[in-house]
Formats: sequence, structure tokens, C-alpha cells
Amino acid sequence: MSGTSFRQTNSETVMTDETTHNGPEARETDNLADMEQDSVDAAVSQEPDQTEQLRAENAELRDRYLRLAADMDNLRRRTEREVKDAKSYAVAGFARDMLAVSDNLRRALDAIPAEVRENADAGLSTLIEGVEMTERAMLSALERHGVRKLDPIGQKFDPNFHQAMFEVPNADVPNNTVVQVVQDGFSIGERVLRPAMVGVAKGGPKLTESELGANSPFDEKDA
Repeated sequence: MSGTSFRQTNSETVMTDETTHNGPEARETDNLADMEQDSVDAAVSQEPDQTEQLRAENAELRDRYLRLAADMDNLRRRTEREVKDAKSYAVAGFARDMLAVSDNLRRALDAIPAEVRENADAGLSTLIEGVEMTERAMLSALERHGVRKLDPIGQKFDPNFHQAMFEVPNADVPNNTVVQVVQDGFSIGERVLRPAMVGVAKGGPKLTESELGANSPFDEKDA
């Protein structure tokens, strides 16, 4: 009896082991394992190539560097230009005020009649000469600081440099040519400090296209 029971127990044990390895639970376990492996394989396949990722990051960093370098270069140029303008035009307000003083000196000299000059005694002659020397010294000092006198006679009228006060009938010169100066104009650097008050010709021939682009006050200065 006992030997028979033992054999039955061993059979049940073998059957139980086979059921564990080949039964529904085993198949379910295998399916879960396959699903997990598929998930891992899919995740690995979806990961970007590290080399391509590094190349993309490198390209982005290079683009940022180039943009930053361009911004810094523009800032440097703008700063240099602002510093240069500050040095060139810092005296503009003072120079404009000094031009008013120079105008008064010139008016004082122009107010002296020619016959008075010719017949002036030594004291008056010395006074006139002193005023003239003061005017020249003032204009010379202004010129050393970049202030230059405009010479518009014979140039075409340019509203950027000239202020038309009247028209002069003249058929011998091209129309809108400056033929008379009422008050001198001045420039500082490449800017107009004070436009010249002028009279322009009227009634003459029209300026040609080549003449329209010529005779800039700054061209005259640089020539």
C-alpha cells in the first residue's frame, strides 16, 4: 500500500511540474516577458543616435557663438562711432555761440565807411587792425577744432547747407546757383553747424544732371 501511494505522489508531482512549465500560467508568463522585451527594443530603437544629437548641439552652439560675435562687433563699432562723434561734435554748441561773436566783429568792421578807413588816424587804424586780428584768430581757433567756413558762391543751392533769402535775376548763370552770401555758413566735421544765408540766381538755364550731383560743400573742402 505504501509503495503504491508513493508512486501516485511522484506522478502528481511530475504532473504538477509539467503543468507549471507548460500550463496557462507558464504561457502567460512567457507572453509578459515577450511584451517587456518588445517594449525595451522599441525604446532602444526610438532613442536618437548620440552622434547626430551631438552634431545638432554643436551646430546650435556654433550658431549662438556667431550671433554673439556679430552682436559684439556691432556694439564695438557703434561705441567707436559714438566716441568719435562725441569728440568731434562736443564743441558744437560752444562753436555756434562763438560764431555769433565773430559775426558781431564782422558787422563792426563792415560798419566803418571806406573813407573813414582811408583817413583814420593812428589810434583808429590800430583799433580796426585789432578787431580784424581778433576775428581772424577766432576763426582760426574754431578751424583747429573742426569748424570750417562754407564757400557757396557758384555752387548749386542745397537746402542742407544753404538758406535762400532772396532771388537774383541773372540769365548768365544756371538757375538756383548761389550768387550772393548774406551770412557765412560753417560746418563741423561732416555736419552743418550753421547754414549760409544766400541769394540764388533766377532766370538762367537749368542745371544739367552732372551739375546736379556736383559741387558739394564737403567735396570742395576735401579737394
